[in-house]
Amino acid sequence: MFNHFPPHVVFEEVPDEVTLAFVISGCPLRCSGCHSQDTWQRDRGLPLTCERFSHYIEQYSGFISCVLFFGGEWQSELLIKKLIIAKQYQLKTCLYTGLNKLPKRILQHLDFVKTGPWLEERGGLADPKSNQQFIEVSTGKKLNHRFYNH
Repeated sequence: MFNHFPPHVVFEEVPDEVTLAFVISGCPLRCSGCHSQDTWQRDRGLPLTCERFSHYIEQYSGFISCVLFFGGEWQSELLIKKLIIAKQYQLKTCLYTGLNKLPKRILQHLDFVKTGPWLEERGGLADPKSNQQFIEVSTGKKLNHRFYNH
């Protein structure tokens, strides 16, 4: 099951992109201090079928430039199917994961990835001492500076 909660259009999670963000339920990482503990159970939300995903993209066509998944890497084949669909619509793709590394089979379908678990003492992407990294996959360039509060 690849369940999701209703997507939201977001403007800060992927720099310079208008992004349709999907929260995928069932995260096995259980990071201490996670702000989305209500999504840990796999059966929460609705199944994100390829048809439903395509419908969401068509609904926001002309407005969004990127699709973001908060999680889903634990069901890589189902995630990859959605990433391929997004690319067919000429959209950029991003994944936020608590893992430090992802397999190539997922990375090859991503434009951006946020890696690293939430560590309260290190903060999130807006904190220069964060363990998390926001990376442009094609160049390997770390873009954390784009999140800093100036």
